[in-house]
Amino acid sequence: MSEEKSSKLEIIRHSLSHIMAKAILKLYPKAKFAIGPAVDNGFYYDIDYGEMKISESDLLKIEDEMKKIIKANLLFEKLEMTINEALAQEEKNGQIYKQELIGEFKKQGEITVSYYKLGELEDLCRGPHIKSSGQVQLNSFKLEKLAGAYWRGDEKNKMLTRIYGLAFNNKTELDNYLKMIEEAEKRDHKKIGKELDLFSFHSEAPGACFWHPKGMIIWNELEALGKKLRKKYNYEEIQTPILAKQILWEVSGHWDHYQDSMFHFETENETYVIKPMDCPFNIKIYQEKQRSYKELPVRYTEIGRVMRNEKSGELNGLFRVRHITQDDSHIFLIKNQIEKEIATLLKMAKEYFYYFKIEPKFYLSTRPEDSMGEIKDWDEAEKDLENALKNENIKYEIKEKDGAFYGPKIDINIKDSLGRSWQLATIQLDFQLPQRFKIEYIDNDGKKKTPVMIHAAIFGSIERFTGILIEHYAGAFPIWLSPVQVKIISVGATHIEFCKKLAIEFKQNDIRVEVDELDETVGNKIRKAVAEKTPYMLVIGDREIGSDKLSVRDRGEKATREVGKEEFIREVRDKIKEKQ
Repeated sequence: MSEEKSSKLEIIRHSLSHIMAKAILKLYPKAKFAIGPAVDNGFYYDIDYGEMKISESDLLKIEDEMKKIIKANLLFEKLEMTINEALAQEEKNGQIYKQELIGEFKKQGEITVSYYKLGELEDLCRGPHIKSSGQVQLNSFKLEKLAGAYWRGDEKNKMLTRIYGLAFNNKTELDNYLKMIEEAEKRDHKKIGKELDLFSFHSEAPGACFWHPKGMIIWNELEALGKKLRKKYNYEEIQTPILAKQILWEVSGHWDHYQDSMFHFETENETYVIKPMDCPFNIKIYQEKQRSYKELPVRYTEIGRVMRNEKSGELNGLFRVRHITQDDSHIFLIKNQIEKEIATLLKMAKEYFYYFKIEPKFYLSTRPEDSMGEIKDWDEAEKDLENALKNENIKYEIKEKDGAFYGPKIDINIKDSLGRSWQLATIQLDFQLPQRFKIEYIDNDGKKKTPVMIHAAIFGSIERFTGILIEHYAGAFPIWLSPVQVKIISVGATHIEFCKKLAIEFKQNDIRVEVDELDETVGNKIRKAVAEKTPYMLVIGDREIGSDKLSVRDRGEKATREVGKEEFIREVRDKIKEKQ
């Protein structure tokens, strides 16, 4: 990372990782250091303590030592060493991980390496750093937690101890972040999903979600919304298999670029792959007949189930799963149709997120290091995406070298109610797969031409999007997404029959309803309905049975209101229809 591209806060965070290393070196002189970068919201350092064990309770002791270093206002001094000098120093100090890093620099032909000196600590580092430790505000950082981390991310290597720290410009920013984290823990989708009986995970199927009936209601509403919008924009729905021979993935290039993340097995002397993405299957359907330029664009859409061999340590509820469901689309078109088609996709994406009152943010992701194909095709594709964004007057940022290996893309992020950013939608422009599969259309001059392909997913992973929505709404879904829209509570056994008849009438009006007829106190039933975050609660007793009015308690309110039954049904139906 060059100094020009490092923000002031990034430099502070990276400098704090060195300050923490110096504190640890004093408290644990035999510690061996690996790497200590700045990350989002803070920093970390991976450390080998040997036979010693440290716990969360030791973090305060390390933090206090860091504050002493800050108060001492020690200079960060840059040093240059030859590779051999650096190797000799790290060997003398027993720093085996630094030796390995320097050995790699040597293999790459490096002659010198840079160090930063902070007191007696001399740490291998490119920098940059603040001028002195005293530039860090004392109450602007906090050591957050311990975690295990394999050296170089390889589970065959030794497990190191990773210490995470939070760091901000000042105490106010840190306090605000800590409050946000506290709120995020309350909104944890795994916790809420269990409380609301939406889904579960089981050790027999790691990384695969088991959807319960109430969770499937949310799923089906999201899927129906996606299908409705795709139909509006003239997509044709298809369905493809979950399995294909290795040869398909060799042609697509995924076998070379993605093999470690694919589930595959041998049968009948053939290697089969459980599909990690849908695009090659969509291509096979396109190839089934000769295409004319008059047919293009051809727009396919699929609720595609795919499997990816994510590492077990990276699995995280609905956010990181192995069994993934995508609202996938693939469009085959002529080059002169690209800008118009991308513009339509951008409009569709904005329409999707409107229903959730979420504002999208757009990024253009450019050619990565491991790209395949001609650079001129990449340049042309990036220009097409950029023009579409500009023509739609969409503000966007550049993600350098973050495109897919087969083409550049537009990534769409959203911010949730806590201000956290999530990447969801992606629109990828692909000149490579059509060429690799030799797909064609007959142009108006009678000659065979190769079409361009667009990959587009708006929700991205439906699992991940559902997890984000759970935390965004804290489980209090808008009425159209709520698994139960109206909860009817019977005051006593004599009121149950009326409650059931009322529920039937609601169901006939396409309102999702539950009756709580358990032999419990009304107060307890109300508390349960509140915890379940049901939009409407109706308490039915003698007065309600003898009246044409319903006693309605709205979610988040303690007071009730009296509403006529027909008026209430219209109110709920209107809100469902308008996706409120």
